[in-house]
Amino acid sequence: MPKKAHGRGHGTQFVRMQKNYCFACGKNNPEGMRLKFAYDEDRDCFVSRFRLGKRYTGPPGHCHGGIIATILDEAMGKVNKLRHVVALTSEITVKYLKPVPLNKPLRVESREVSMRGRRHINMAEIFNQKGELLARSRGTFIAIDPHRMFARFVDR
Repeated sequence: MPKKAHGRGHGTQFVRMQKNYCFACGKNNPEGMRLKFAYDEDRDCFVSRFRLGKRYTGPPGHCHGGIIATILDEAMGKVNKLRHVVALTSEITVKYLKPVPLNKPLRVESREVSMRGRRHINMAEIFNQKGELLARSRGTFIAIDPHRMFARFVDR
């Protein structure tokens, strides 16, 4: 990953969770979405390709807005890995541009916008198979000390 850690934050290399039960990306959550992200070095962004089943229904044949926000939040959170920090969502804004269809190939991409001290600003977008932009978000994340905040959940 081309970016170097700057500013304050706490490295993720020593953070080991027992199991990952994250609703969006946790492989150990049988009811979760299990999104998988990869870093695209050429485009300097994180990417996940996925389909949403009917369990995520909002309007008929389309995804619930809360699930769309969850996907965008998760994608933006992955960007914090570029700075080797654990950072939690402080604020997120979502623009729902077009309905997000169920049972169709989708892609979410996320990038860093800026970073100052513990404050990380990231953005994410969801596209359909034709490359049409369906939803866009911008989020503020605050770097934390995971050993202090999650001491009883973290292996050392």
